[in-house]
Amino acid sequence: MVSGNFDPSMFLAIFPEIMILVLGLLILLFDLFLPKEQHDKLGWVTAGGLTLIIIGSLFVAQPSGIGEQIFGGMLRHDGLSFSFKMIFLFSAAITAMFVMGMDKVGKRGEFYLLMLASTLGMCLMSSASDLIMLYLAIETTSIPLYILAGFMTEDDKSTEAGFKYLLFGAMTSAILLYGFSLLFGFTGTTNIYKISYGLQMGSFPIVVVFGVLLLIVTGFIFKISAVPMHFWAPDVYEGAPTPVAGFLSTASKAAGFSVLLRVLLIAFPGVLPYWSAFLVAISTLTMTVGNLLALTQKNIKRMLAYSSIAHAGYALIGLGSISSLSILGISSVVFYLVAYVLTNLAAFGVVAAFGKVSGSDDIAAYAGLSRRSPVLALTMMVAFLSLAGMPPFGGFVVKFIVFSAAVQANLIWLAVVGVLNSIVGLYYYLTVLKVVYLYRSEDEEKPLPIPRSYSIALCVLVFGILAIGIVMSPWFNLSTAAAHALF
Repeated sequence: MVSGNFDPSMFLAIFPEIMILVLGLLILLFDLFLPKEQHDKLGWVTAGGLTLIIIGSLFVAQPSGIGEQIFGGMLRHDGLSFSFKMIFLFSAAITAMFVMGMDKVGKRGEFYLLMLASTLGMCLMSSASDLIMLYLAIETTSIPLYILAGFMTEDDKSTEAGFKYLLFGAMTSAILLYGFSLLFGFTGTTNIYKISYGLQMGSFPIVVVFGVLLLIVTGFIFKISAVPMHFWAPDVYEGAPTPVAGFLSTASKAAGFSVLLRVLLIAFPGVLPYWSAFLVAISTLTMTVGNLLALTQKNIKRMLAYSSIAHAGYALIGLGSISSLSILGISSVVFYLVAYVLTNLAAFGVVAAFGKVSGSDDIAAYAGLSRRSPVLALTMMVAFLSLAGMPPFGGFVVKFIVFSAAVQANLIWLAVVGVLNSIVGLYYYLTVLKVVYLYRSEDEEKPLPIPRSYSIALCVLVFGILAIGIVMSPWFNLSTAAAHALF
């Protein structure tokens, strides 16, 4: 349903976006008037404000059962966009709590403002129903992330990370925009929900339609760091501040998937068999390349980068398994991303806490962590075993659902490839845990302090990982409802 006339209730649909803007203004004021020694409170203001936005949105911004297009068809207010908005807001809140512990970053108000600007862009990405709005939302998301990746200007690796991310991002943005322009030229509309009809009426050759789709998908798979657009991720994750790397690997990746779901399923249902087969191939390559390259890494942030690439491949199994617009395929992607965001944020949180004290991201430096900080070691074990897909953690449940979607689509071989890749992943996750629990270190008698903000954030994440793994039905039902709302 399209709501063309102005209705004040439309503002409730964009309540999260409005409140993010308000919170950004508050951060500016606090940054201006708070004494320098109290600037560490900016993180609490950001995390607390985002938490309140989540709570407020649950009360006033939840969509009705039938989604609707608002503001002249520029945005769509439905269960899918709302679910992804909650993921983005949660990820930003947790990231703000991790950033507080960084001496050179956590007291700078511009960092939180840039993160909020990127979060605003992600929220608009998930609800955009027009190509113009979608492109603006992608750029609103990306430009602050380029700056955040290179935020530590005195660190050469951070500067390099920001510059590389900017170059690759600008290139794929140009390819994406060219694809959008061709799509508009062929169909005469920028509304995603009208493009399918325009392509059908134009009777374009399948080669032409798939060529345009290939340009658009190239831009999207860059956001999710899938093969062959994955090459930026290891260098950027290694050089960026660790909380930023975590934010990139979770919220930014989820935003890419939200766009993939809406554009492919709504604008290109007529060529579903073609792009589905293409995504299946990309999924297979992404899983395999990510896991094999992770095996040889000595730096834990690079290892997590390749792990993140592999998990994009797992999520693509659900998207590639969508045959005849299968609801299980769609809901499996949403469900997978919820658990993945919780798990990967926990992993990067441990890396941030340890790196703050040790100053090293080498896996060998984690020797004796179980004696220096049993809590951090236990959190790392929960996160890594969940990433590996071991019960009773959330990663096991969501992988099972994704593989089930492949089996339902008669892609049993793809499910087998996913299982084999999970075994490879388990190996390198256990290799790190072996260092944490079995290796000894000269510093193991020195306790490793955990800032209060880290403790709270990690407790929330571990609870979420266990909640999804042990009690899966409510979360899966919410993901299924979001999938139904897409149409």
